Amino acid sequence: MGIRKLIITGLTGVFLAVTAQATPVGEDGLHKPDWLVETFRDMRDDLEDAQAQGKRLLLMFEQRGCIYCTRMHENVYPDPEITRMLTEDFMVVQINLFGNIPVTDFDGTTLDERDMARRWGVVFTPTLVFAPETVPESGTMRDAAVMTMPGAFERGTTRLMLQWVLEKGYEGEEHFQHYVARMLQARSD
Repeated sequence: MGIRKLIITGLTGVFLAVTAQATPVGEDGLHKPDWLVETFRDMRDDLEDAQAQGKRLLLMFEQRGCIYCTRMHENVYPDPEITRMLTEDFMVVQINLFGNIPVTDFDGTTLDERDMARRWGVVFTPTLVFAPETVPESGTMRDAAVMTMPGAFERGTTRLMLQWVLEKGYEGEEHFQHYVARMLQARSD
C-alpha cells in the first residue's frame, strides 16, 4: 500500500471514529440508547403495555462503570438486526443494579431497583431478563421469566437469543444451546 493510500485510509478511519455516534450516557452513568423505554417500572403495567404494542418485555440490568455493558452498547447492540429487534420487537426497560428507583413486581411488592435485583437473583451486569407474554396470576418476575441471559455475549449469540425468545423456543424441547448449534450449522450449509 502506498503512503498516500495509507494516509487516506488512516484519515478515513479517524473521521469515522470521530463522527460515529456513541450511545449517550445518562446522569446515572448508564448507556441510554434510543430503544430504551422509560416507565414507572410496574412490571404488570409494563408487560401489558408491551403486549398492547405487540412486543415482548425485556429488562436490561446494568450498572455504572460496567465494562461489559459498555462492550454490549458499543459492539453488540449497534448490529443492525439486533437494533431492529430491540426497537421493533421488544420493549426494553433498563434497571440499575444499584439504583433506587422503585420497581413493582408481578405480586405487587415494591422495592428499589437494587433490592428488586437481589430478589430476582440478578447479581452481575449485564443481565437480560425476558418476561412472559402475559401477567402471571401469582409469583414474581423471577418465577415467571421465560429466559435470563446473564453476561456479555457476542452479536451472534445475542441475536439468536432475541430470535429464540421471539420464536418461543422456551416452550419447546430444544435447549437454547442446541438451537444455537443448529442455527450456526444451517448458516454454514
